[in-house]
Amino acid sequence: MASSLQFLLLFSLSFFCLSSGVPYEAILDAADILFDSGFISMALTMEVAAKTLLLQSPSLTIFAPSDSAFGKSGQPSLDLIRFHVSPMPLPMQSLRLLPSGAKIPTLLDKNSLVVTTPPSDRRISLNNVRVNISPIYDDGFIVIYGIDKFFDPNFKYTAPNRSSDRNPTCSVTNETVSSRNSLKEAVKALNAGGYSVMASFLGMQISTDETPMTLFAPPDNAVVNHLGNFSEYPSFFLRHVVPCKLLWNDLVDFRDGSEIPTYLDGFSVNVTKTSGVLELNGAQIFFPNMFSNDELVVHGVNDVLAMREETQEVAESSSKFEAKPGDEETSFDPGEF
Repeated sequence: MASSLQFLLLFSLSFFCLSSGVPYEAILDAADILFDSGFISMALTMEVAAKTLLLQSPSLTIFAPSDSAFGKSGQPSLDLIRFHVSPMPLPMQSLRLLPSGAKIPTLLDKNSLVVTTPPSDRRISLNNVRVNISPIYDDGFIVIYGIDKFFDPNFKYTAPNRSSDRNPTCSVTNETVSSRNSLKEAVKALNAGGYSVMASFLGMQISTDETPMTLFAPPDNAVVNHLGNFSEYPSFFLRHVVPCKLLWNDLVDFRDGSEIPTYLDGFSVNVTKTSGVLELNGAQIFFPNMFSNDELVVHGVNDVLAMREETQEVAESSSKFEAKPGDEETSFDPGEF
């Protein structure tokens, strides 16, 4: 399986390295759609800023403020426009899956939108701004939503107090699943979200008898930038997979400093919480619960899970996707998020 994985991954990486970002013409087409839909100010702004919005991501989601919002706020800066564009496709069904507190990356460096939708509300809000439920446009690569006012880059999200009597656990178990359908659906979700390389990794898991697992998927550009020697490919995938199901609500119950084991010997995921922001080995979860069913959970993260120096040597020598017979269960105490 390792040799097949290396061959297929090399092919997929070669393909994705040659892929380009959103074409200039596509952004101009999006501006035309905005104009025809009555978002004239945003349309004109997009035409002026089109060349600055080109990037390596093959998809965009644009949140377009209304003309009345432009009238109240005046002409926005280029940085503010970038803050209203995300380098990932977010159809409405995906937005509805994002829990309150989830972060959505934007083209404004180190600035993210925060999901502020109340748990019981079907309406979507980001940074406490309501998002129109029906997209203005959605072709699978570019998605456009209307909003009533500009997002505030200085918005601060206050996480609700959480308490739990549960003790989250993650360990290799004897529980198995036997369906390939879940993998196919997860691969489809990863491809749609701009995580094509990790989709290729997951799609090459040919066994039909696997334990339930959670995959932390970094975007394509992060994977390509971090992958080095050919021999690193198997261990790279294994360090992003943990041998249990962990939904978003499970992850936020881990205390700061908790360790989650992975399928890579000697490598674990370190959970940290800084100012209410959940990080895993320095990477933030930007797309919680991208895919989930009874067998598999996939979370999109903004970067690869960083290697720690003390596990580097062990990790480089390990590439087996299996549990050791003597492994013990690791338990964690719940904490507030």
